[in-house]
Amino acid sequence: MDARVRTPDSAWMGDAGASQPSVESRPAALKRLLTQPELAFLMEAHNGLSAKIVEEAGFEGIWASGLSISASLGVRDNNEASWTQTLDVLEFMADASSLPILVDGDTGYGNFNNVRRLIRKLEQRGIAGVCIEDKLFPKMNSFLGEGQELADIVEFCGRLRAGADSKTDPDFQIVARTEALISGQGMDEALRRAEAYHAAGADAVLIHSKQKTAAEVLTFMERWDGRCPVVIVPTTYHATPTEIFRQAGFSTVIWANHTMRAAVTAMRETAERIQRDQSLHAIEGAVVPVSEIFRITGNDEYEEASRLYLPAERLVRGIVLAASRGEQLGEITQDKPKAMVDVRGRPLLRRLVDTMIACGARDMTVVRGWKKEAIAFADVRYVDNDAYETTGEVASLAQAVKKLDGECIVTYGDVLFRRWILDGLLETAGDVSIAVDALWERRRSTGPRDLVRGSRPFTGFDLDEQVVTLDAIGSDTQAPTGEWIGLLRLSARGSELVRDELKALEAEGLLATADLPLLLTRLQKHTPITVHYVTANWLDVDDVLDLADARNFPFAG
Repeated sequence: MDARVRTPDSAWMGDAGASQPSVESRPAALKRLLTQPELAFLMEAHNGLSAKIVEEAGFEGIWASGLSISASLGVRDNNEASWTQTLDVLEFMADASSLPILVDGDTGYGNFNNVRRLIRKLEQRGIAGVCIEDKLFPKMNSFLGEGQELADIVEFCGRLRAGADSKTDPDFQIVARTEALISGQGMDEALRRAEAYHAAGADAVLIHSKQKTAAEVLTFMERWDGRCPVVIVPTTYHATPTEIFRQAGFSTVIWANHTMRAAVTAMRETAERIQRDQSLHAIEGAVVPVSEIFRITGNDEYEEASRLYLPAERLVRGIVLAASRGEQLGEITQDKPKAMVDVRGRPLLRRLVDTMIACGARDMTVVRGWKKEAIAFADVRYVDNDAYETTGEVASLAQAVKKLDGECIVTYGDVLFRRWILDGLLETAGDVSIAVDALWERRRSTGPRDLVRGSRPFTGFDLDEQVVTLDAIGSDTQAPTGEWIGLLRLSARGSELVRDELKALEAEGLLATADLPLLLTRLQKHTPITVHYVTANWLDVDDVLDLADARNFPFAG
């Protein structure tokens, strides 16, 4: 693994190519933080996700806490997690973040030989430095018990010398942590040990204290006289103003375990609330949306890389407008949107999404509104129209405007159709095309809003390849030839035209009340709209009679 610093989402800067710009290695970045005149800060992280969050928060370096990593694995901070298990976690952290990582290496996991191997393996994984404490293996956390036994000074110096001699990168940082104050051995012993450790090859020393004030570490700093950088961990003396640490000349402050402690607080509160309520309603608005997890973990970069490296596969995005309640369904939609009503054991929306995926859609976005927390599928992205009660379908579509890119399928969230309908629509020519039921008069009418007149009626001849275009759509359509089923296909240019039309509607003050037939009517001014005739084999769910029909709908094929 390359240890160079990279920017988020960028490719690693390899050795090949002499024209590549010079970049600061992560060990060099940590060395700079430890030795610069300004006070530096390292924030605790314990896995790849927390490492990304620390970087996004603006920190320049990470403290890979042994306590937090152990806790994240559900074990005690007593070397119960092996050093190789910890190494696996560190590898994910180094992959997830470009920041330099200083690892809490406990005692070095054994004698001088273990330290040599540890440092070689840390360097291979792009880690910037390690902190080793002068206690016995297996270690005990500093805040547990009193008078913990310390390692022999000579033996511990041997560990440090072995570590320094085994470095392949001279900038890799070794921080020696003395527990003399923690174990009650006094200031003189702390200074004696720190001096010996620096002489043995430590790049910096960490003076640890569990007093409630900073008096001990400040005294140490006064007597240390700047021999090498000094690192502190003010977990117990957190009330001390940070400016005092600056004035005292400390090198670095480690915020040692607070992302883990914050995570435990949030997870406990969330789990207890869900258990108590037996519902997600109160929690959903208080936690990040699933889309934020996708963002942090780099799903967008994966999609870009897929387009670059995978065979040229047709990418079709799907947008489902599912913001409405469906008041005609009465109590059935009191606690969920219409799109989530049960259709033979599965939500209507799930069946719709699965049909679209089966037809090749690979990037599904659902626009939610009424009882939005009821819609939660792991393979679907979400955007919300929180003004669903006072706006229409076009306003919902506008919430997903960022997904109107490339070829797209847009559909109402309350329709079901046999998959060959969408297969046929995807093969139609033109930048904008719609699926129209030529047998509309046989259906129980739900209103004239989606009536369509094509440039010619449906002929029924499979070999008739003459393109049919839209003449008119809407409630005032004369001599209709069919009913639009709420299924719309856009080419890349068609998506661009829709984005432009959404901007125009917003500028004219019409976005909130516009419906999709109006949008299609406006699009006609810019491009012909192709009509793809179908013959039944679909339905929309508006009332309980429709719901009964849906439960008898032939889904296969």
